[in-house]
Amino acid sequence: MRQQPDKPIVWLKGEVKTPPFSQTARLEAGLLLRRLQQGEVLGLPQSRPMPAIGANCHELRVSAREHSWRIVYHVAEDAIVILEVFSKKTQSTPSRVMEVCTKRLAAFVKTAANRERP
Repeated sequence: MRQQPDKPIVWLKGEVKTPPFSQTARLEAGLLLRRLQQGEVLGLPQSRPMPAIGANCHELRVSAREHSWRIVYHVAEDAIVILEVFSKKTQSTPSRVMEVCTKRLAAFVKTAANRERP
């Protein structure tokens, strides 16, 4: 059986670098993103579904001593699409983040559909 190639990561917004991420948080985020690229489906506590944003959308949960980071991503057929990276300060995801991610996902899907047309 032939192994599927890793999916590329498409960054629509945000980055994971030190600072503001601690080195430990950056390494954890990198490991989790790598697992997604290899086709692994992550669940709680590392990732939770975000169906309010769209199909196949999730939120990676990366904790550091001083911050809880979130990476909102979409699993597309051919890529892992990063919609937003933010420091989470409340229990619920801010409505601004939800709205921005929904718009970015819609724009990505529209652009992908246009690329597929002959």
